[in-house]
Amino acid sequence: MNSKIENIRIHCFDYPRDRVIGDSQISSSRVWIGALEIFDEDGLSGLGFFQSLTSPLPNAHNIRELLNANGLDAMLKQPPEGLIHKVYRPRGGNIQALPYHLDQALDQALWDLVAKRANLPLFKLLGGTEDRVKAYGSGVCFHLTEDEVTDFYSKAIKHNFSGYKVKVGHADLSRDIKRLKQIVEIVGPDKLIMVDSNEAWSPKEAISKIKAFEQAGVPIYWVEDPILRTDYAGLREIKHALGNTYLNAGEYLNLAGKKALVENDAADVINIHGDFSSALKIGWLCAEKGIPIALGNTPMEMGAHIASALPEVLYTEHSMLNWDYIVKTPYKITDGFIELPNINGHGLILSTDAIGELKPSIS
Repeated sequence: MNSKIENIRIHCFDYPRDRVIGDSQISSSRVWIGALEIFDEDGLSGLGFFQSLTSPLPNAHNIRELLNANGLDAMLKQPPEGLIHKVYRPRGGNIQALPYHLDQALDQALWDLVAKRANLPLFKLLGGTEDRVKAYGSGVCFHLTEDEVTDFYSKAIKHNFSGYKVKVGHADLSRDIKRLKQIVEIVGPDKLIMVDSNEAWSPKEAISKIKAFEQAGVPIYWVEDPILRTDYAGLREIKHALGNTYLNAGEYLNLAGKKALVENDAADVINIHGDFSSALKIGWLCAEKGIPIALGNTPMEMGAHIASALPEVLYTEHSMLNWDYIVKTPYKITDGFIELPNINGHGLILSTDAIGELKPSIS
């Protein structure tokens, strides 16, 4: 297929979340999410998503102006196949990520479009063979009340996840322990428990608190981002002090930062997200070193395509967020696995009903 990229279309949505989500650092009660569509000259389109957690997105016109100022014109009239493999060497002020994860949205849309042009499901284009991947349930529950936590996890167990992640990092250790015991009672003692403090601790705090959780009768499968993301010496100290508990790190780091985790022996598990091109690169490095990967939250769980393709993935996060309200057919979960549709591309399309109801800004 020789047609080039012809145009993009942007939608910016704003609507209430079905629960307050958050961690030890932030909380969010609204969905501020955008959809970016890339069209080729034959009318095929690819879809990606961008978002803001703590403040509203600009309107779609302003997002387009932002993209124009950052070289959108250079994409037009080019084949998307060349763009997904292009190696860039930014310099000076160009060494920065686009805000709102717009760079990831462009990457997702390009890969979706290329898969459609190749008549392949995205996971197969990426090299995957499995049409389902193992998921864990994640409440993003730091700010929920006890009753709200009970309600959420009591509903989540219908998916039969084999593991569940809990947000910790409260100044009162007893509150974290009480929350963990509450969730274990709901999901059952046979399920794996992960914790995520979102950089709330120092290295010594992280070690002592994980041990306190275990002494309270809650074994921890992995601890995620316990300290500052670039404290490689501290992360290495934690990794070697925790025994059977894995250290999961990398959520907040770009590709270079994740590479530094590997080079500094600073994590047992590397956390990656929704940038397909970067995921393949870090996946190659982790495969070479035999280091496991975890897929963190990705819009609409499209990271499950990456999980199918990479050999070292342990789990894909599923937080049961209502951001999937804007897509027509969300991915299904069966017995703790995310099922990938056997259709070309990633299989997600915008819901015309949601667009009509929510009336997003469009450019």
